[in-house]
Amino acid sequence: MPGPNLDDYLQQGMYGQKEINPDERRKFLGTLRERVVIALTQAQVREENIFTEVEEALKSNRDATLLLNGNIDYAHLSKYIKLASKYKAEYTIVTNNEHNSEIGLVLAQEHAVDKEDIYVTHKKIEYVESKEKKGLLSGLTKIFKK
Repeated sequence: MPGPNLDDYLQQGMYGQKEINPDERRKFLGTLRERVVIALTQAQVREENIFTEVEEALKSNRDATLLLNGNIDYAHLSKYIKLASKYKAEYTIVTNNEHNSEIGLVLAQEHAVDKEDIYVTHKKIEYVESKEKKGLLSGLTKIFKK
């Protein structure tokens, strides 16, 4: 197979280096799906608490890199940055102005791990409130509404 020709160099100069699976890389914050140990959506990263699954994955994958979506407010990312620092893991904030991935956090290896279930899934607990509180206060509010 012949090496690159003049047209290849011109194409690279105009459009940049050719990437393998560019859509997959955009989705997974610059890495490939096969390298992902664990992933959270943007909504999950924005939740108040840290996902214990991420902490466990950081503990057991010391050489992995934590990739964080730079389109998320730093206030939400900081808890995971502190967690990465706690376990001396590398982290990178990835901002793609042309594509905002629904993925908010990825813990990835340099090599393929081919893990089948990379997404953390939690069932939401729904609290059912009582229709109306019966008491002195609710009675007073009814009077003042009239």
